[in-house]
Amino acid sequence: MKKIVFVAALLGASAFGAHAQTSTAPSADGETPAIATPDQTNPTAPVAGQNSFTEAQAKERLEEAGYSNVTDLKLSEQGVWQASASKDGKPVKASMDYQGNIVAE
Repeated sequence: MKKIVFVAALLGASAFGAHAQTSTAPSADGETPAIATPDQTNPTAPVAGQNSFTEAQAKERLEEAGYSNVTDLKLSEQGVWQASASKDGKPVKASMDYQGNIVAE
């Protein structure tokens, strides 16, 4: 009898462990990557959060995205880099969040 109880407990524990490993919390839209790529942008961008991009990295990413004359680059309290810039010859306010999403305002 002790063996049956032990085996049942062992099977129950292993099933619980497997469930815990496969359960993940979905992202806001279910498919948004942790870091944006040039062909993907989070539709809710800019997303507030702790930003690990340095000022130089933020400026470089903005310039790679087609922005020029990037000035007044500042990190907001929400963790979003914000700057004045030009895109297609027009002045814009550009923002880059911690995921690397870039949006113009």
